[in-house]
Amino acid sequence: MTTIIDGKAVAASVIASIKVAHEALEAVGGLKAGLAVVIVGDDPASHAYVGAKGRMAKECGFVSVQHTLPEQTSQKALLALLEELNRQETIHGILVQLPLPGHLNSEQVIQAISPEKDVDGLHVVNAGKLATGDLATGLISCTPAGAMALLAGIHGPDLSGLNAVVIGRSNLFGKPMGQLLLNANATVTIAHSRTKDLAGICRKADILVAAVGRAEMVKQDWINPGATVIDVGINRVAAPERGEGKTKLVGDVDFGACAETAGVITPVPGGVGPMTIAMLMANTVIAASQQLGLPRPVF
Repeated sequence: MTTIIDGKAVAASVIASIKVAHEALEAVGGLKAGLAVVIVGDDPASHAYVGAKGRMAKECGFVSVQHTLPEQTSQKALLALLEELNRQETIHGILVQLPLPGHLNSEQVIQAISPEKDVDGLHVVNAGKLATGDLATGLISCTPAGAMALLAGIHGPDLSGLNAVVIGRSNLFGKPMGQLLLNANATVTIAHSRTKDLAGICRKADILVAAVGRAEMVKQDWINPGATVIDVGINRVAAPERGEGKTKLVGDVDFGACAETAGVITPVPGGVGPMTIAMLMANTVIAASQQLGLPRPVF
């Protein structure tokens, strides 16, 4: 019988551990972890994400600061704010909500965040540490870290002997996910839109991770019977069965059909999504601990 991973339950367990670690940080370090979130423009989805992150930060006991900037904010003004936040000793984590408005250079913005405060794990210093296997000092991108936490709950931390396929090669998810799987001793294939016989490659996977941004692209006959399927996609599609003009969220995997073949599968919503915010909170406590010269907590 297929196991459906409850990402909300796993995330709640991680958050409980974070609260304990933060209480210890307060007791020893004498201050709360500080998280600053910067959002530019009025995109409703981005504001919803930022609101959820702020609420969770406060639930964990952090100092949560939100900087909401107008759509027309200049690159210079945004970089000046980041420089100021880099200098603030009470701010241990900085996150700029993506995507940014088209006139802004996202890569320049990401690299302007101090690597020690880069709780999104996207700075080249943190990406480089991950690429070289240094998981002890860098900050790891939140969604891949969350997906790995779900996998560890199923397979344990050592994935030796398992074939893993990641569909997607983005800097945000695909590449760091592949590197984390390698670090856990899986045999890893990074597949993408130009991969020959993509379905055939997927059928060989003991662990299949889909992160392509195409609604329900992964079909049932792509799944190796009994495989673990991690669906990272979030796609909004029409849902006429709910009424005229209604929509619903689906992943990159055809969940209903693939769940019949997979051994373990994550739903959308309620799978990887909750883990992303949980790992952002974890990175904030880790960043604060490291900046205060305290031992790095493990989640």
